[in-house]
Amino acid sequence: MKHKAVAAAAVLLLPLTACGGNAAAGSNGSTVTVTVGYQSKTINTVTAGTLLRSLGYFEKELNSLGGGKHYKVDWQDYATGAPITAQMTAGKIDIGSMGDFPLLINAARGRQLGRPTHLVSVTGYNLRGGLNTIVTSPDSKLSALTDLKGKKVSTSVGSAADGTLVRALQRAGIDPDKGIQKLNQQPAVGASALSAGSADALSQFVAWPGLLTFQGKAKALYDGAQLNLPTFHGVTAREDFAKQRPAVLEAFLKAQSEATDYLNAHPVAAAESVAKATGLPAEVVYLYNGAHGISAFDPAVKPQLISALKKDVSVLKSAKLTGDIDVDSFVDDRYVRKALGADYAQRLAAKPPASANEVWPKGAEKTVSFKSPAQLLSYVGKHKDGIRAAYVPDATTGTLWIADKAVWVADGSRLLPFVAPATAKAYAAAHGGARVITYAEALGRAS
Repeated sequence: MKHKAVAAAAVLLLPLTACGGNAAAGSNGSTVTVTVGYQSKTINTVTAGTLLRSLGYFEKELNSLGGGKHYKVDWQDYATGAPITAQMTAGKIDIGSMGDFPLLINAARGRQLGRPTHLVSVTGYNLRGGLNTIVTSPDSKLSALTDLKGKKVSTSVGSAADGTLVRALQRAGIDPDKGIQKLNQQPAVGASALSAGSADALSQFVAWPGLLTFQGKAKALYDGAQLNLPTFHGVTAREDFAKQRPAVLEAFLKAQSEATDYLNAHPVAAAESVAKATGLPAEVVYLYNGAHGISAFDPAVKPQLISALKKDVSVLKSAKLTGDIDVDSFVDDRYVRKALGADYAQRLAAKPPASANEVWPKGAEKTVSFKSPAQLLSYVGKHKDGIRAAYVPDATTGTLWIADKAVWVADGSRLLPFVAPATAKAYAAAHGGARVITYAEALGRAS
């Protein structure tokens, strides 16, 4: 399987014989068509895709450009970043959005094929790495990374989720190439494999782990935030397009900033909008994109994200997916700096919202926050039939998780939630008298 994955990756990096030579942002008389590739269900890219499209902000910005041109936006939805990269290097997509590891492949392939691309802004990010999670089936006996030795683990080679898997296994003392049986599968295929029992675990990116857990089809084994390495999604643009139509790219980035502001100001409404467009449960969208969700949104290209991107190169090189990548030449924040003006410095310095305990009451347009997990549980216990979703941050990583899917620890009068069982057990072992309890017990103690 390892050789098949590498072979598939090699094919991915080969030049396309059918590549067209015309830029996607072509003009027909006074009409200019701008082609945007996005991933509707990779919900950390919504401010450059699903949500942005539904709000119509890009079209509005384009209409304000004037110059006697009429602009048309061709939105193209894809399941992963790979086909977006293929279309960009074929000159058929102008602007695309994808995760950090696919962005690096985008950079490498663009250079290789003589059609360079650049990272021009960021969509969603998590400074600890919480966007990726390893899950197992609900009835699995696996409770720690070391239990994966010799097991079948599904992931998507070349994705950030695979990067999380590789790094997590290495830290656990397991050879990621020989210590497990890696299944290189698309997220939906991996999810089916997990349900069918043909995969023992699944390492995937947002929103798959949260979705499967919410549906009762999986439980968390490893929280990617334990790596304490930033993960993010971003916007990439073809270099020739950016040079030919800088005003159009700046209009996109202004619109992305406006969509980001909308998401941050109206997180529940934004979650409902994305859910309607994607078919994902709004509760899962909010888990990641909510006011205190796993992902923070900001178009600014933060230095710590670029530093993490440079560290990701070695993972792709070891998997023979790319060679050396000049990250500094790939990153180009000139356009977003110009688009946002004086506001850019403030966004660059902004920190993600602190984690919080939140309840989403049924029929409510806003969530309710609580100072402690115990207070949240007390509220839930008193309003069981009126709760749409309840979220709690992991006591060690801060990763938000669904309250009734978390692993709970009682430490004296304190009730502490954890995403994964191993971290809960480690905490209990390090604190005399603390012990792992069931969610029902936690509710009972809180009442």
